[in-house]
Amino acid sequence: MYAKTPRRTSVAAVKSLIFDAFVKVGLPATDAAQCAELMVEADLVGADAHGVFRLPQYVARLKLGAVNPKPNIKVHRTAPAVALIDGDNGMGHLVVARAADTAVSLAREAGVGWVGVRMSNHAGAAGVYAALPLKADMIGIYSAVANANHMPLAGGAEPLLGTNPLAIAIPAGEEPPLVLDIATSVVSYGTIKNHRLQGIPLQPGWMIDPATGAAVTDPRRSAEALLMPMGGYKGAGLALMLGILAGVLNGALFGRDCVDFNIQPEAVTNTGQFIAALDPARFRPIEQFKAEIDRHQRELRASRTLPGESVRLPGEQRAKRRAERIANGLILPEELYAELDTVAAELGIKPLKER
Repeated sequence: MYAKTPRRTSVAAVKSLIFDAFVKVGLPATDAAQCAELMVEADLVGADAHGVFRLPQYVARLKLGAVNPKPNIKVHRTAPAVALIDGDNGMGHLVVARAADTAVSLAREAGVGWVGVRMSNHAGAAGVYAALPLKADMIGIYSAVANANHMPLAGGAEPLLGTNPLAIAIPAGEEPPLVLDIATSVVSYGTIKNHRLQGIPLQPGWMIDPATGAAVTDPRRSAEALLMPMGGYKGAGLALMLGILAGVLNGALFGRDCVDFNIQPEAVTNTGQFIAALDPARFRPIEQFKAEIDRHQRELRASRTLPGESVRLPGEQRAKRRAERIANGLILPEELYAELDTVAAELGIKPLKER
């Protein structure tokens, strides 16, 4: 069965639903508002599997006591350009936003700031956090240990790696900032979950049967299948290295130690992340740097293309999508709309249709 045509819903309505839901399950209003802002930002830029789509899961984990609604987030500065954050098992959005602020503060002093995170939780779209240093005219780099292992090592048949994402954001002047946001798998597991929710077949090459190596295209079988790394051994190797930098280095979980929050919604995940901020002004005047980024974008965009194709730069479609969705509303599949109505009813808050 294929998905129905999605409806449009106002950004303000979705944001208010998220806010009310989080307040109902114990988050202070300021924290609920920040989580809502970051989740909706994921929806605005097109990371549809990492915004309000995740609200039912987050609410369920908060109700089960798996996530601390009122964390005491601690920042330990261990060197002039380095800090380690203990998130006290709080919402990942709050913990990583704090890490981004810290990285920018360090970079203002030292030119670069690297902040590791432990005892965090799923924080949504990687690009949202890599882009936070852009507000300070800085380059942002972000990665995380995914909250479940769905990917094998090169040549392996066990899910020992997460889809550990990598996001890099570079400021520009008149052009959109360059924002690369990639999972180390062929597609993110959020995309798989979205296809399962809507009953949309998976593409061949996304997942395989671990016993036979045959392609799995039935989304109902995705829980027992392996998600393939992008570029074969290259993607697997990148996921491994990012997992060590975001997990092992910070005292967070990695490899066999990882907790699958889809299977164990009541469990503490000790999610690890890192974010780095780099100040381009330490290399050349910032306006000169941004003008050069603009020039290169224009030259690259004007380069020769394959027949019927156009040059695509990371962040270009993201900026267009954001402007269009702010103007016209978010796209929510009917299946997700129904799930959000159920959450609203269970919490005793207004459903989307009344907002």
